[in-house]
Amino acid sequence: MKIAIGIPARMGSTRFPGKPLALLAGKPMIVHVIEKAVAAELGPVFVATDDDRIAAIAKKCGVIACMTDADHPNGSNRLAQAVRDIACDVVVNVQGDEPLIDPVAIRAVVEPFKDDAYLPMATLAHPVREDADLHDANVVKVVCNAKGRAQYFSRAAIPFPRSGSSNALQHVGLYAYRKEFLLIYPSLAACEAEETEQLEQLRVLHHGYDIAVTVGDFHCIGVDTPADLARAEKILTVK
Repeated sequence: MKIAIGIPARMGSTRFPGKPLALLAGKPMIVHVIEKAVAAELGPVFVATDDDRIAAIAKKCGVIACMTDADHPNGSNRLAQAVRDIACDVVVNVQGDEPLIDPVAIRAVVEPFKDDAYLPMATLAHPVREDADLHDANVVKVVCNAKGRAQYFSRAAIPFPRSGSSNALQHVGLYAYRKEFLLIYPSLAACEAEETEQLEQLRVLHHGYDIAVTVGDFHCIGVDTPADLARAEKILTVK
């Protein structure tokens, strides 16, 4: 099974413009993400971007730079354009705002493909650590069925802790796709749930495709805002 790791990165973030080039511990954030992807040692790493500055950094780091259209609605669409000419069976999507992602997690997300030749997509989750996270709309939760496939993702508290206790799972924004499915994904019509929740993975479930969810100690802090960047800086400084 040939695996490639793609990093979608764009400059036009609504909450944090220029995020990939924001300095984190003395290096642009995208460099940290590239280093983690390379450390996973799964296969070639490529950066899919619409910005020449990001592409230049990717090349300097020794990975592939793929220029993509500027108007992609999400990272999956951007990777689908970039991966057409890359020889692989499975594509891992390491988002460009995950500078603290563990290479162990990157390796874990591809494991389900080894046991299911028809699996279209996989992701990760971990138990919610703080009660406040269950009700935080910025923290995405996932409910799985008995086969470890996602039933639904939401920014709301799912399953709702009616008894007061919760066994909720927090979704980790790391994806892997069989290449054939990733190339199909952009042609799938968006659905109401996806647009309401602003979660691209709901389109996959809406159209009847499986998403395998591996649960483990995959806690990671993504960078969506300058405040998140400061938190990440503090963590890296302590390390």
